[in-house]
Amino acid sequence: MDGHVPARLMSRRDLSFLLHEWLGVAALTARPRYADHSRETLDAALDTYERVAAECFAPHHRAADVDEPRLVNGEVKVHPAIGPALQAFSDSGLMAATQDAARGGMQLPFVVERAGMAWLFAANVGTAAYPMLTIANVNLLLAYADPALVERYVPDMLAGKVFGTMCLSEPQAGSSLSDVATRALPQPDGTYRLHGNKMWISAGDHDLSANIVHLVLAKIPAAEGALPAGTDGLSLFLVPKWLPAHGGAAAERNDVTVAGLNHKLGYRGTANCVLNFGEGRHTPQGQAGAVGWRVGAEGRGLACMFHMMNEARIGVGTGAVALGYTGYLHALHYARERRQGRPLGDRRRRELPVPLIEHADVRRMLLAQKAYVEGGLALVLYCAWLVDEAATGTEFEQDRAHQLLDLLTPIAKSWPSQWCLAANDLAIQVYGGYGYTRDFPVEQFWRDNRLNPIHEGTHGIQALDLLGRKVVQRGGFAFEALRAQVTATLDDMQRRPGWAGDTARLRKAWDALVEVTQTLIMIDDAAVRLANATPYLEAFGHVVVGWLWLEQARVTFTAKPANAADEAFYAGKQQTARWFLRWEIPKVHVWLAVLAPPDPSVLEMQDAWF
Repeated sequence: MDGHVPARLMSRRDLSFLLHEWLGVAALTARPRYADHSRETLDAALDTYERVAAECFAPHHRAADVDEPRLVNGEVKVHPAIGPALQAFSDSGLMAATQDAARGGMQLPFVVERAGMAWLFAANVGTAAYPMLTIANVNLLLAYADPALVERYVPDMLAGKVFGTMCLSEPQAGSSLSDVATRALPQPDGTYRLHGNKMWISAGDHDLSANIVHLVLAKIPAAEGALPAGTDGLSLFLVPKWLPAHGGAAAERNDVTVAGLNHKLGYRGTANCVLNFGEGRHTPQGQAGAVGWRVGAEGRGLACMFHMMNEARIGVGTGAVALGYTGYLHALHYARERRQGRPLGDRRRRELPVPLIEHADVRRMLLAQKAYVEGGLALVLYCAWLVDEAATGTEFEQDRAHQLLDLLTPIAKSWPSQWCLAANDLAIQVYGGYGYTRDFPVEQFWRDNRLNPIHEGTHGIQALDLLGRKVVQRGGFAFEALRAQVTATLDDMQRRPGWAGDTARLRKAWDALVEVTQTLIMIDDAAVRLANATPYLEAFGHVVVGWLWLEQARVTFTAKPANAADEAFYAGKQQTARWFLRWEIPKVHVWLAVLAPPDPSVLEMQDAWF
């Protein structure tokens, strides 16, 4: 049996290459916020993430998948190993890794924190979901909540004593947030009483912490009782499971109950709940209704929630990369160890069976996995680096980083959740029949990763966001900023000996994307313009990752290998870049072919024809 081996979680060599040789994150330590850090302290932080992942998260990877959360007398019980793992995470200071030193934080760059979290996602994504949501919850509160609310809850959240959630979807609404029906009734003391139902709430209830902070989207009814229409009517509320002690009274249970558990394909260690707010099972202060405090301005709830959602989208992309990456490393090890078959042409079968990796089609599958997961890792770390640029750069750098980050966030969420899932699929195939059994971990990696295409918005939603909003915002400023960076890389690599042909492939695809984008944004009819937004998203993502692979190849030309292992590493980067440009970039033209002019097949298809 091949368990989930900690040594095969992530590649520290690849992380070091991307962080230090490509992004040059040590240069961030010249900025005031990160002045107390050095390359040594940044690497030490990664050491801590790696240790916690290997020693505390990985050991119960399979156990938490088998022993799912249970609803017992209205309370959710999770696998007993999850609590100690999260305690170790918090005790190591990782819950507050990016926070101000004044709050007990490390003030780590966000890009280093994302690289570290990749280790946790690879080790056990079901357990890692609890701190991921809590960290994003804290960041939203710090940005928008009243200082008194911040001081009441954030210190305990950063200490790992309280965990957080985000409550958006409802049974009747799904992703259509304009149809949210949860009501928030103003009270004389400035609080609100919430009544409604929320669905698909990850970490919605558990026995891991003394309290749970729910961030809930709801609508404040008008005087006549009608709810405002559309997303402009949404406000955001902090609703704790337990209300704070007040006036000498003990802490009181809020009117939030678990109506049931959703049993998902993957992420089985993460309790996924249906929550009822204000059904009257509990009567805080003697009356029904879940007590909450508004966060941010009335009617600006969705804008506030996007602070958490966008961070979570990068988190989902990082998790998808990590699951694809660990699956690739397990498949690579298996292909090197497992002997099966003989070389082509050995008709007499006199030779011993060869390792699987000697077969060309197995190398094809491994090379595809390497291209997807290492390209995806470059994508999410680049976006995380943009977060640091937006927070600490010059005024121009901050503005450009904000725009690029807005543009690329739909890609950072969607591309890894599609193509790193494809890597997991290939990992199962490398194992052959064994890959489909529970004796090996690759089937669980696939099941866990299969959730990521829907987490934080489906591909279709990300596509609408990209084409409908992001490429045209501020007159296309972000698109032009990306265009300048891609063109600079293309111009440099065009001059590299032996790279002109492969570079030309990407330039042709980029030029085609630019042309199609210009055509689409001129179409007035939104239904026609956006009907085929998903192939646009896929084409855009592939071009961006192709650029990032060319960037990685570019770095290898100035690298100074210290040994044979380094030489092999850089050669592998160059070969994988060539493979992506030759095998994957041609797909871009197929996706774009149905966009200029837009193919009407989907719009013309009628319900009765299915």
